[in-house]
Amino acid sequence: MLSHRSAAQLWGIGFEERGRIDVTVRRRAEIHRAGLKVRARPSLDAKSVVRRFGIPVTTPVQTLIDLATELKILRLERAVNEADKLDLVDPESLRRALDGYVGMPGVRTLRTMLDRHTFRLSDSDLEIFFRPLALAAGFPLPLTKHWVLGYETDFWFPDHGLVVETDGLRYHRTPSQQARAAKRDQKHTAAGLRVLRFTHWQIAHAPNEVTDVLRRIRQVL
Repeated sequence: MLSHRSAAQLWGIGFEERGRIDVTVRRRAEIHRAGLKVRARPSLDAKSVVRRFGIPVTTPVQTLIDLATELKILRLERAVNEADKLDLVDPESLRRALDGYVGMPGVRTLRTMLDRHTFRLSDSDLEIFFRPLALAAGFPLPLTKHWVLGYETDFWFPDHGLVVETDGLRYHRTPSQQARAAKRDQKHTAAGLRVLRFTHWQIAHAPNEVTDVLRRIRQVL
């Protein structure tokens, strides 16, 4: 079956690759053919293979796992985004599906990348994590879930005209959610307010990064 970058091209989530076709065989073999990159993978589960346009190919999930063994993170993110846009698999479902592929090369890399963008704190945990970061940057405690210009904000610093919004699901947001967020940011910015966005993962796992940004913003407000 087609696999890796050739499978990605067949699914419409890949990039033009010249000079080789990636093929996987589910048996032990040493096959050398000009223009082919053949991988013997006898342990590859049958659930990871389907047909597309009559061509045997690895599933979108398996293809993304395989790509994670070869692509740099930026290109891997682009492939995941394309799979999401084409409704092949959304990042949240992909993250859950990885539990069934434990130990396979590429899974750890893909999981780490997805965790950064799909990780979500509860509202209460978000406040617990964020408030000390604001204090460390020299800000007073923010107002939470406060309405500003007709929109509910995650954190509001009225004395500094600063709105902080947090994103827990970077990838999979509906068009209406995206449009509403953009309109909210535009209205706040047009009113002279400063708007900052952090991911939940940053707040929980990269607090120094968040504090540094807040500290720099405070110096110019």
